[in-house]
Amino acid sequence: MQFSRVEPRSQLALSFLFICCSIKPALAHDHFNPLSLENDEPGVENVDLSVFEKGGGQAEGTYNVDIYINNTSVETKNIAFKNKKSADNKLSLQPCLSVEQLKQWGVKTENFPELKNDPNGCTDLSLLAGAVAKFNVIGNRLDLAIPQIALIADPREFVPTSEWDEGINAFLLNYSFTGSQDHDIDENRTENSEYANLRPGINIGAWRFRNYSTWNHDSDGQNSWDSAYTYVSRDIEFLKGQLIAGENNTPADVFDSISFKGVQISSDDDMLPDSMKGFAPVIRGVAKSSAQVTVEQNGYTIYKTNVPAGPFAINDLYPTGGSGDLYVTIKESDGSEQHFIVPYASVPVLQREGHLKYDLTVGRTRSSDTHSAQQNFAELTALYGLAGGITAYGGIESTLSNDVYHAALIGTGLNLGDLGALSLDVTNSWSKIKAGDVVSDTLTGQSWRIRYSKDIQSTGTNFTVAGYRYSTKDYYALEDVLDTYSDNSHYDHVRNRTDLSLSQDIIYGSISLTLYNEDYWNDTHTTSLGIGYNNTWHNVSYGINYSYTLNADNSQDEDDDTEDSNDQQISINISIPLDAFMPSTYATYNMNSAKDGDTTHTVGLNGTALAQKNLSWSAQEGYSSQEKATSGNVSATYNGTYADINGGYSYDNHMRRLNYGVQGGVLLHRNGLTLSQPMDDTIILVKAPGAAGVPVNNETGVDTDFRGYAVVPYASPYHRNEVSLDTTGIRKNIELIDTSKTLVPTRGAVVRAEYKTNIGYKALMVLTRINNLPVPFGATVSSLTKPDNHSSFVGDAGQAWLTGLEKQGRLLVKWGPTAADRCQVSYRIPSSPSASGVEILHEQCQ
Repeated sequence: MQFSRVEPRSQLALSFLFICCSIKPALAHDHFNPLSLENDEPGVENVDLSVFEKGGGQAEGTYNVDIYINNTSVETKNIAFKNKKSADNKLSLQPCLSVEQLKQWGVKTENFPELKNDPNGCTDLSLLAGAVAKFNVIGNRLDLAIPQIALIADPREFVPTSEWDEGINAFLLNYSFTGSQDHDIDENRTENSEYANLRPGINIGAWRFRNYSTWNHDSDGQNSWDSAYTYVSRDIEFLKGQLIAGENNTPADVFDSISFKGVQISSDDDMLPDSMKGFAPVIRGVAKSSAQVTVEQNGYTIYKTNVPAGPFAINDLYPTGGSGDLYVTIKESDGSEQHFIVPYASVPVLQREGHLKYDLTVGRTRSSDTHSAQQNFAELTALYGLAGGITAYGGIESTLSNDVYHAALIGTGLNLGDLGALSLDVTNSWSKIKAGDVVSDTLTGQSWRIRYSKDIQSTGTNFTVAGYRYSTKDYYALEDVLDTYSDNSHYDHVRNRTDLSLSQDIIYGSISLTLYNEDYWNDTHTTSLGIGYNNTWHNVSYGINYSYTLNADNSQDEDDDTEDSNDQQISINISIPLDAFMPSTYATYNMNSAKDGDTTHTVGLNGTALAQKNLSWSAQEGYSSQEKATSGNVSATYNGTYADINGGYSYDNHMRRLNYGVQGGVLLHRNGLTLSQPMDDTIILVKAPGAAGVPVNNETGVDTDFRGYAVVPYASPYHRNEVSLDTTGIRKNIELIDTSKTLVPTRGAVVRAEYKTNIGYKALMVLTRINNLPVPFGATVSSLTKPDNHSSFVGDAGQAWLTGLEKQGRLLVKWGPTAADRCQVSYRIPSSPSASGVEILHEQCQ
């Protein structure tokens, strides 16, 4: 039960009560005589309302509160509160906080030796000069104002490791099943195929077990199971990294990524706050007085802080993309301003000053190709951010059982300011390749790589990444060497490679260009080029794109009639919103013309439906100029509480296809089994017992099941995740005591968000005693048959608002400390409950 509202007359009485308590008369202490509110009920005894006379009208006890320090959320937890007098002799509820708790929240307790715990484990917060605690009872929020000088200067959104939650023990299973039935019109033949993948997992403490297995079946008799990977992992807090044992892939920061079976220890940048991830320059300056520093990029304010007089350094900027100069304004206390520019650009290897990114892998190479050779190997890589926007990086890679392969790489990344960002590295390899049955002597080769990024704001030009790599003839990557030892011996290796990604803003829209070219030492090469223009006008988006691909073999003999393969395509696309006629619906048109002369035109409608927009659908019709025939397809996907379901039908001049699929998750935990949408590696289990059908905010199609459980299918590890429930339209017999939780899961964890629920009938109960007089104003009402319910208070004329009532039960009513100041009520809800959901009951208290 919970006190929430009484009749208007009672509200007026309560308001008068609190006003009277706030007046400061010339008495030893504030006192209010409740008989003044009961002047129409002669003979009523005094009721003990002392809890309302002081302390803001709230009883001492333990409350589940959201804790904020200097208006920044830090934690949600149970805190004990007691009434204490302030310096001005006013009584208010104050939190019981230990020295250890303050230290966990970033208070420099070692600088305040006078802070000590009393026998109850509480310290005196007033010993921190300027510290103030304010408890908002209605909002369940505790605000702590603590001087900055007493706080550790943590970066923005820093989460202490003490808040990390390893989660509960659980079994997880992600599944996906898809199937299709194809009917070949030309041959009058029907084929069926099915595919499934299973991703089971087990969480025990900090350990995670994961597997990925697939199944293929078709009408031709294929029926196979394969395991893509199996591993166990856990985080290593003091190394800010992950330990993985089993099958995984090496990172691609330094060397090319390869699959392995073994052991890996690597840094996990998700353990850092967002303001310390990626690369951003350190901004240094000098303030003449207490000043406000503002940082802008591309016309947007991305950072603002206050600094004292003297030199300062800002090192917790969020990474904001590839580039864009930073405009810094220092506004002094007298209103004067300093302005300067910090040029900024980034390439993938750049690290923040003082940050180390590392990887150590020892194991055996693995491949899905059963004919591929395998070797024991080890790899060590590191990237470290130096001062001045410089990053040093390097690594070694070597086979262990023989001298088949060794490689060493060294490089540097540079933030060149106005000139952009650049990285340069060189790799030296020592390889023994196999040709037939002959193993070569050691071949020594080198590979040079350069990458560049720059944003020219004045022209709206952005080089996202421009890269070039040249390798000598005897340079081999590890996988190139292993290919020469496989049964399918094929060891063409790259001579040079060029990558370019460019975008340019123009008056109306933007144009983009991508280029990829790769030459091999056997005189073959591959080229891919893409050019596009895109724009949006009055919510109508449109674009035109051109693509060109070429696979050429310059080693052909003159009499070799093998032709180079190349293709060119041009496409036009338009998307028009139809909100004025059909909400959340778009009309689309696409034209595609290929080199072979075939031009297709496709028109369609697509959109979303239902209250949560969890049903997406599309319908298209096309025409081919070459086939002189039509084609079409319809499809729909439903994101439900228990799974995602999709289906579709398509046809053209040669084929009819029916496809279907279901994807979802299964979570087995100590409270039972919960079905869900497909789950990510890190998830949140919502527990709201008895509250069925309650949507989770910002999660499409995620509602609590019939037991009050739901799975939030993805969460950010090592970051605060707020999970709130939408009580709009909640069933009449359900009340949620709290609706929002903040959790910090570790990687791969299943963390539980528990919400206290009050399930039962609601009633406005008029309580009278044996003498037919109303129960005294301010008396408390609690359940004897459901003791977990919150107590309620009696309003005027014996009225009490009660929630969470059982069909029948007994209540205890108290208005004083003696046995004569209490009575009990037996009640029964009518067999035909009120349509409004609120019962009006008149009961006698005996």
